[in-house]
Amino acid sequence: MKYMLIMRATDEAWAEMAKVDFESVLDTMGKFNDELIRAGVLLAAEGLDDAAQGAVVDYSSETPVVTDGPYGETKELFGGFYLLNVASKEEAIEWAKRMPVIVKGCKTEIRRVPTIDEFPQDNVWIQKERAWREATGQL
Repeated sequence: MKYMLIMRATDEAWAEMAKVDFESVLDTMGKFNDELIRAGVLLAAEGLDDAAQGAVVDYSSETPVVTDGPYGETKELFGGFYLLNVASKEEAIEWAKRMPVIVKGCKTEIRRVPTIDEFPQDNVWIQKERAWREATGQL
């Protein structure tokens, strides 16, 4: 089963993280990533750029409204993710508990990623996606 570990942090945690030596962060996270690789569970992992460089598209009105970062009233920002192939939610939780936390105010949300096999196979869009995944070696 695939699980996504979504790394989130408060604005205060991001401010604290900016004070930490970047080489130290790379070393700490690199060791954790190496554990995931050696265990054979890592499918993907990415961090995100500063929220000030991003944008939000809000669909609350008829015409989508675009707001450039940094965002107004955030309590937590999504900062990156890991995609793991593990046997269970419990195993995903165990990996999340081992993730190095550099500063306080961070959280990891754990969400299962459904497979294409869980969707109605007679749906034309699912069939097109399955063909694309097969053609690109994803299935």
